Amino acid sequence: MKTIVQLFILLASSILFSQNLVLNPSFEDCSHCERSMGQFDKNVTNWSTPNGGTTDYFNYKGKKSYNHYNGYQKSRTGIAHAGIYVFTDKNYREYVQGTLKQTLEKGKKYTVTFYVSLAEKSTKATTDINILFTEEKLIKCYRYNYCEKQIRPKKATDKKYKKVEINTERYYQEKLGWTEITFVYEASGFENYFSIGNFNSNWKTNKIQMQRAQEYEFAYYYIDDISIESLEKKIIQEEAENEVDIAIEETLEEAEIYTFKNVLFEFDKAILVETSVKELDELYAYLEKRPLLTVEIYGHTDAIGTLKRNKELSFERAKAVADYLVLKGLNVSRINWFGFGSTKPLMPNDTEAQRKKNRRVEFKLSSQ
Repeated sequence: MKTIVQLFILLASSILFSQNLVLNPSFEDCSHCERSMGQFDKNVTNWSTPNGGTTDYFNYKGKKSYNHYNGYQKSRTGIAHAGIYVFTDKNYREYVQGTLKQTLEKGKKYTVTFYVSLAEKSTKATTDINILFTEEKLIKCYRYNYCEKQIRPKKATDKKYKKVEINTERYYQEKLGWTEITFVYEASGFENYFSIGNFNSNWKTNKIQMQRAQEYEFAYYYIDDISIESLEKKIIQEEAENEVDIAIEETLEEAEIYTFKNVLFEFDKAILVETSVKELDELYAYLEKRPLLTVEIYGHTDAIGTLKRNKELSFERAKAVADYLVLKGLNVSRINWFGFGSTKPLMPNDTEAQRKKNRRVEFKLSSQ
């Protein structure tokens, strides 16, 4: 039995890992793993440097630490990670260019996630760590062997590309740990490769001062654990703080806001999934026994996506809950619904666990 269980766990892990379309996602596979500073290109399997920069590679196999001139950071997972200059005085830039297992499907949505950590000696922090999807692999030097410091997509490729500006307000300032960067991307159908870094010139780069410069100003980031996974037919699994299992015999307080535990929706839609029915049926039964009570439904999202879309989605999901209760037999005069988008988070939206807490549907009971 133990062998069967171990086999099942191994199989499940393989399936989960295979969902990631990024090859060598945490830089563990390499040709010359003992190399480090400036030795990322032509060394890390399925990765490359798409411009004239010298991206750094850190592999801690057999080493306790690196005496790196910008600081030290332990890999988030495994024993390897990369390091790139995202901002410098002279517009010098470094990037990592990854390879996908397959071309992204047009119209299909994907979740893109990677982790960064600001090097200890960085004098600046920035919001401008973005991603460039390309049809072809960008080469280090092009057009008469010209090596460009900052990637400008129109000059770097004649094929299709799409630059995604992930964030314009959040400065990546964490130096001790790792900061998760994630967003949902709808593919155009040409994406075979992607590059991560800063594609803006210095004067367009959002930056803040972290400490006084000794010689020159720079922002250097470690990067690890890149994933691009399909979100097709994926259900959001939501677990919020103060979760409440509703039971018919339970007395619920008026004016108290309760959070549904298992009211879930299809990804980026207001379509209730089957597991939502039990909890909603219990709430309906509770209201049916108390005809003087009214109920308000509140929809909330995390901060991924635009403010407008989040407001729309939260309203549509609250309405979907209200529609179900009305369909069961609740008088429409006894229910109202509201969508707050991402304006009322329970906690910061820095990690996936925190965002799950913020994605929720709530309700409040009142007397007529």
